[in-house]
This record gives sequence, structure tokens and C-alpha cells, in this order.
Amino acid sequence: MEVNWKTKESMQLVEALLSLKNPEESRLFLRDLMTKGEIEEFARRLEAARLLSKDTQYSAIIEKTGLSSTTVARISKWLKGSLGGYKLVLNRMHHTNSHTQTRKGLSLHT
Repeated sequence: MEVNWKTKESMQLVEALLSLKNPEESRLFLRDLMTKGEIEEFARRLEAARLLSKDTQYSAIIEKTGLSSTTVARISKWLKGSLGGYKLVLNRMHHTNSHTQTRKGLSLHT
């Protein structure tokens, strides 16, 4: 089932996410928006996508995340799909982490 991103509610959710300025604001909003279980589930799904992007075996991902094989297969399908949401986020996270590590490394020597 495809999400209708043109509803008032869907557009409002996207706008809310775009308004967040830093990790603390994101944590506060996500905690208000979702239950503890939902946050943990989405975090495990993102971890599964990260592991899949590194060609980790399904069995290792299932063991590490506790996700079902069906969920891991669906994440794999989306990761390889044309919409590219997981790829986009993982690439940006990798770029940000690499940049931060490089900056930290440089700052230690100055």
C-alpha cells in the first residue's frame, strides 16, 4: 500500500521533521510522537539497513536486531529499490560521521 504524501496530515509530518534543528530536538519530538517500542523498532530497522548495505548475512542481522526474516527481507528490498530513502539517509550519515571523525582527528593534532 502506497502512502498518500499529499494529505494535510502527511505534509504536516514532513514539515515537522524538517523543522528539527539538532539531535536533541529530534529526540524530543520522536519521543513525543512514538512509543518507546516504536522508536526501538525503527532504530532496529535502520541498523538492519546499515548492516545490509555492508553485505552482512541475513542470519547475523536477525540475531543482532531481533527483527524477523520477513522484515529484514523487506528492508533489503527497499534498500535496493528505486525510492532510495534508506540509501539517502545511510549515505548522509556515513558522510557526516566521516566528516566528524576527520574533524575530531584534526582537532587532536592542533
